[in-house]
Amino acid sequence: MPTLGQGAVWQDLSVGQKFRTFRRTITETDLVNFISVTGMLEAIFIDATFEGAAMSGRPVPGALTYTLIEGFILQTMIQGTGLAMLELEQRIHAPVCVGDTIWATVEVTAVRPTSRSGRAVVTSLIEVFNQSDRNVMTYTAKRLLAGAPQASQSGGRSQG
Repeated sequence: MPTLGQGAVWQDLSVGQKFRTFRRTITETDLVNFISVTGMLEAIFIDATFEGAAMSGRPVPGALTYTLIEGFILQTMIQGTGLAMLELEQRIHAPVCVGDTIWATVEVTAVRPTSRSGRAVVTSLIEVFNQSDRNVMTYTAKRLLAGAPQASQSGGRSQG
């Protein structure tokens, strides 16, 4: 019987496949909790009246934006099948502020089975957008993903 919420095994993914995440609005609570737990107590994040900011609004760390999107990916695409994040390359294109709503597209750009049976390195291009469909961040992630159980590898994943 299939498990609800189970992520994809690498055999279920192919180059060119695209997915879209849900949308999420970033709140003041998200910002406060994130900077508190990470120690990113920089004036631009903790002082709502900080005059040195080059933008309007309450900016959030790029790391917060990235981790919220990773949460969507972990809860869906790779839940239970993701084994390791191997490499990450990230570019930030525009600021994200409290009140912004973010979402992303995930495109599989490479699937390379490893020499160890049942695993593959899957590379994805993740593009993050705000509520105005402006690209605010792009990153490439290489992950180690589990494969289908041995009994069903020959014909794809069992559908139960």
